[in-house]
Amino acid sequence: MNDDTETVNAETQPAKSIYTLQFCLLCLSSLLFSASFNMLIPELPAYLSSLGGAEYKGLIIALFTLTAGISRPFSGKFTDTIGRVPIMAVGSIVCFVCGFLYPVLGSVSGFLFLRLIHGFSTGFKPTATAAYVADVIPQSRWGEALGIHGLCFSTGMAIGPAIGSAITLHFSIDVLFYSSSALALMSIIILMNMKETLKDKKPFSFSLFRISKNDIIDRRVIPAGVVTLISYMPYGAILTVIPDWSQHIGIANKGMFFMVFTIASLLIRFVAGKVSDRHGRVNVIRAGIAIIAVSLLVSGFGSTPFMLLTGAVLFGIGSGIASPAINAWTVDLSDPQYRGKAVATMYISLEAGIGLGALLAGTYYQDVLARIPISLFICAAIALLALLYMIVWKRTPFYTPHNG
Repeated sequence: MNDDTETVNAETQPAKSIYTLQFCLLCLSSLLFSASFNMLIPELPAYLSSLGGAEYKGLIIALFTLTAGISRPFSGKFTDTIGRVPIMAVGSIVCFVCGFLYPVLGSVSGFLFLRLIHGFSTGFKPTATAAYVADVIPQSRWGEALGIHGLCFSTGMAIGPAIGSAITLHFSIDVLFYSSSALALMSIIILMNMKETLKDKKPFSFSLFRISKNDIIDRRVIPAGVVTLISYMPYGAILTVIPDWSQHIGIANKGMFFMVFTIASLLIRFVAGKVSDRHGRVNVIRAGIAIIAVSLLVSGFGSTPFMLLTGAVLFGIGSGIASPAINAWTVDLSDPQYRGKAVATMYISLEAGIGLGALLAGTYYQDVLARIPISLFICAAIALLALLYMIVWKRTPFYTPHNG
């Protein structure tokens, strides 16, 4: 392992508890960060329509993920040079600022501009966070640790949309934006009290912004990137069409679907990470993707609240199984010296998948409700493509028995 980090200490003491103060602070910060930007998602389609931009709904998520993806090579490089904690802080700071600017830039163009800027938050924080986890946790327990961290992130995803819709119903959309900033500020305060794990740090310089092609993609983790890209396209579509579909079939709180699926994801993560540590990443990922495909079929046929929420439960279970395994698989395949770049590669694929799924769904949907079930059926077919890739995937030169 890399002698320049504290990873050596972590990995030579596999029996040591992973639930240290640093790890717990990291999880709490991620929970608040996740809630901060996820609480906006259910209300943004209607808000954009109120501004006169209904035809741009597909861009709500697509623009966000575009800049998140663009920023990944920079966040990966900065994470491996400047340090983990400063880069995590940048992500939370962007969320904090954007929450105050949404009410100010009250036009379609201003809104879309802010979605671009807001995307930088998820381009920076999760990249540095995953590298931080790998620094402080023994390799034999990466799946478990990433699963627990994902559980906390999913908790933010669960409570965020529901709280966001409730705030909008009882107060106003502006209060929702300010509440998002408040949660981001709390995340920043926590990060200020965390210990840096990258010992061989370099001072910031503008030369770090020079990105070569070797800084963008870590070839070692391409298999994980391909699976991430395909399997996250359905999620982008869900973010775009489910709020309107929920309201259409009689669910008043448009964040309910997201709350249910993230609670299901949260609960399964208690065991999913450990299972991937013991039985291999590839087998676990296959199972998770198969359940995701089934959930999309159920959601597409979900003409009643019960059916739709059943689909949400299945989607949460599938995502909760696959996500920590993909994250751990990425770290397994990576070179310890370039963990930031490896994680950034995986997240570039994630953002590309979500953004492409959202863009395609929004372009096809165009506020025609009858098209939503068809969108979900197409997403199920896309998920099956990811499953097919996992089935035919051949062991690469970077494969180790621990991976699958």
